Amino acid sequence: MLDLASGNGRHTRHFAALGHPVAAVDRDPALPARLAGIPGVTARTADLEGAPWPYPGERFAGIVVVNYLHRPLIPLLLAALAPGGVLIYETFAAGNERYGRPSNPAFLLQPGELLEAVRHRLRVIAYEDLTVAEPRPARIQRICAINSR
Repeated sequence: MLDLASGNGRHTRHFAALGHPVAAVDRDPALPARLAGIPGVTARTADLEGAPWPYPGERFAGIVVVNYLHRPLIPLLLAALAPGGVLIYETFAAGNERYGRPSNPAFLLQPGELLEAVRHRLRVIAYEDLTVAEPRPARIQRICAINSR
């Protein structure tokens, strides 16, 4: 499992507690120390936007991305998803600017953008484009899709 832009490692810890090996990556140089000692977790620091993809040729049974969007990575994520692997992606969507940050359109998904990104590549299990109230009001898109190849 890959936890991309893992931040403090909330999802990394969750999946590791369920017994999944997890590769966590974030630009924060403190990430490896923060996740040290958690069985099954490997953490690395990487510049996901300005450096080469840190996992060339690797495949993952699952990929989770939450509250992060760098569009050039999406094709790399799809290529890194193993056959039968699951993609879980949730981030901010257009309309979020009325609730605060992020408000820059570069960091907001357009209507249907996640669906279009996986079209003809993954089988969509669930998709939502909605306004949530918790943990704070926000416009988001979320998708769960399987690499059925």
